[in-house]
Amino acid sequence: MIRDARTGPAPRHHYLNAGHGLASWFLTQDHKRIAWLYFVSITGFFFLGGLAATLIRLELITPNGDLLSSDAYNRLFSLHGIVMVWFFLIPSIPTTFGNFLLPLMVGARDLAFPRLNLLSWYVYIIGGLFTLIAAVAGGIDTGWTFYTPYSTLFANGAVLAAATGVFIVGFSSILTGINFIVTVHTMRAPGLTWFRLPLFVWAQYATSLVMVLATPVLSVTLVLLAVERVFGVGIFDPSLGGDPVLFEHLFWFYSHPAVYIMILPAMGVVSEVVSCFAHKRIFGYRVMAFSILAIALFGFLVWGHHMFVSGQSIYAGVAFSLLSFLVSVPSAIKIFNWLATLYKGRVRFDAPMLFAMSFLGLFLIGGLTGVFVATLALDVQMHDTYFVVAHFHYIMVGGAVSAYMAALHFWWPKITGRLYPEMWARVSAITVFAGFNLTFFPQYILGWAGMPRRYHAYVEDFQLLNVFSSAGASMLAVGYLLPLIYLLWSLRYGAHASANPWNARGLEWTVPSPPPEENFERPPRVEHEAYAYDTDA
Repeated sequence: MIRDARTGPAPRHHYLNAGHGLASWFLTQDHKRIAWLYFVSITGFFFLGGLAATLIRLELITPNGDLLSSDAYNRLFSLHGIVMVWFFLIPSIPTTFGNFLLPLMVGARDLAFPRLNLLSWYVYIIGGLFTLIAAVAGGIDTGWTFYTPYSTLFANGAVLAAATGVFIVGFSSILTGINFIVTVHTMRAPGLTWFRLPLFVWAQYATSLVMVLATPVLSVTLVLLAVERVFGVGIFDPSLGGDPVLFEHLFWFYSHPAVYIMILPAMGVVSEVVSCFAHKRIFGYRVMAFSILAIALFGFLVWGHHMFVSGQSIYAGVAFSLLSFLVSVPSAIKIFNWLATLYKGRVRFDAPMLFAMSFLGLFLIGGLTGVFVATLALDVQMHDTYFVVAHFHYIMVGGAVSAYMAALHFWWPKITGRLYPEMWARVSAITVFAGFNLTFFPQYILGWAGMPRRYHAYVEDFQLLNVFSSAGASMLAVGYLLPLIYLLWSLRYGAHASANPWNARGLEWTVPSPPPEENFERPPRVEHEAYAYDTDA
C-alpha cells in the first residue's frame, strides 16, 4: 500500500470512490453502481407498498369500514399489489444482487452489455413514474391483475396510466434477462464450466429465460387492454363480443411464470447462504441445478390453476391440477437437498442464516397450502378468499422477501466494505419471522371459514383473527424498518469488512471488500467445483 508521510495510508481505489457527483452515478456503466441505483429505487417502492399494506390492516381491525370508504380501500389494495408485485418482488433480487454479483461470480469485469444495463434502470424508473402518476391522478381500483371487463369498462381510476407503467417496466425485465443470459454464456472465467457455476448463477440464468420468454405476452395483453379501453374494440368485453376468460389466459400465462421470476432467485440465494453457514458442499448439486431449470419449465404449464372457477373446460382444469401437483416435485427436491446440506454441518446461526431458515419454513408452508388450491374441489371453496391471500404471501413475502433479506445481510460486507451490528440483525430476523406468521397464518383460518378477500367490511365473527393479523403487521413493519436503520448506520460507523468475512467460497469472495472498479486485476482461473468447503483445513 502506498503511504504518504502526512496523511497515512492512501485509501484503496474501489467502485464506490471511482467517481464523485451525481453524473458519475446516473451515467455509470459499472454493474455494481447500477445495482445500487436499483437498490435505492426498489427500497422506495417497498416502503410505499408497505405503507399501503399498513393502512389496509388498520382498516381491517374493525368489521365496519370506518377508516376508508369502499372506493378508497379498492384503490389502496390495488396500489399495494401493483407496487409490490411489479416494482419490488419481480425486479428485487435479479436487478440488485444479480446485477452486482453475476459478473463477480463468473469472473467477468462487467455484464455483456453495460449500456443496456443502465438503460434497463432508466426504463424501470420511467415505468415507476407512470404508476405513481396513476396513484396521484385518481388511483387504480382493479387490483394488481387488471381483470377485464372491469378494467376495460367499469373502472374509474387511472387504469391506462398504471397499465402503461407495468408495460414499460416489462422492457426493463427483458433487457436485464438478455444481459444475464449472454453474460453467462460468453463471459465465464477459464475453468468455470456449467457444472462449476454457483447455484445463484443457475437461478439467475433460469429466471432470465423466463423473463425473456414470458414478459412479451404480458406486454401484448396490456396493449390489447388499452386498445379495448380507448377504442372500444371487442377483445375482452363480452358486451362487445370479446371474451374476458381470454384475458385471464394471457395474463396468467405470464404471471404464473412471474411467480418463479420472484422465487427462483430466492432459491439461488438460499443455496449460497445454507452452504456457507453449514460449511458444506450443497447436497446433490447437479440435481439442484436441473431442478431450477425444471421449475422454470413447469412455470409455463400451470397458468390455468388460477382459473378453475372462471368457466374454462373441466378437462383443462384436471390437466392444470395435475401439472400443479407435478411442479411441487422439483421444489420439494430443493427443500430436501437444503436440509441434507445442513445435516451434520457446522451450522452457524448468523443473521443471513436466520433469514434463510425463515425462507425454508415459510416457503414450505406456502408450498404445502398450494396443494390445497391446486385441488379442483377445494379451490371452489377457497378461491378469492383470504386462504389464497395467505398462500400467496407465504410464498412471495415469506419466501422471496426473506431470501432478499438473507442476501442483503450476506453480501452487505462485500457490497459496502462495512459490517453491520449482528445482534440487531438477528433481532430483525426473529421479529420478521414472528410478525409474518402472526400476520398471515390467521388468514388461512379466515379463508377456510369463508372470508372473501378485497372487502373492507366483514362479519363480526372474523374480527378477532383480523386483530391478530393487524398486530402481526405492526411487528412486521418494525422488523423491516430495523435493517433500514442499522444498515444505514453501518455505512458510516460499521467496522471495515475483510475480503471474506464469512469464510465463504466463490469468486466474489476472492476480491477486496468493496470490489475494485474493474472487479479482477487479472482474469481468474477456476480449478475447483462449486462450494469446495472440503478443500480448507
